[in-house]
Amino acid sequence: MLYAVCRTKIKGGVVTDKNLHYDGSITISKDILKAAEIQFGDMVEVLNLNNGARITTYVIEGKKNKGEICLNGPAARYFEKGDEIIILGVCYVTEEERKKLKMKIVSLENNNRTIKVEGNNAGSKENN
Repeated sequence: MLYAVCRTKIKGGVVTDKNLHYDGSITISKDILKAAEIQFGDMVEVLNLNNGARITTYVIEGKKNKGEICLNGPAARYFEKGDEIIILGVCYVTEEERKKLKMKIVSLENNNRTIKVEGNNAGSKENN
């Protein structure tokens, strides 16, 4: 049996843009993706703290160190610039993998430019 688990959480993020006339997805700055160990095409859950919306979409890599978090396509209808969001990276694991998994938590501040990482044997680091 496989279990759906949250392997990484990006919290404190703020939507910087939205682009309704695009096929879909969420664009996230390369440095944020690296810290969260999320890659192009990974499926993520995006939660909007301002209105309670929760969507599933795939990731597109944005430019490094730009603090970009842009909702594209239909997802753009549920988010506004400035909305605070949480992004969850989900994976499917066996029971044995589930016992060993430690969720990575990436905290964003200062317009998505300060990154603090906890968990997943990452220790704690900060990038500006």
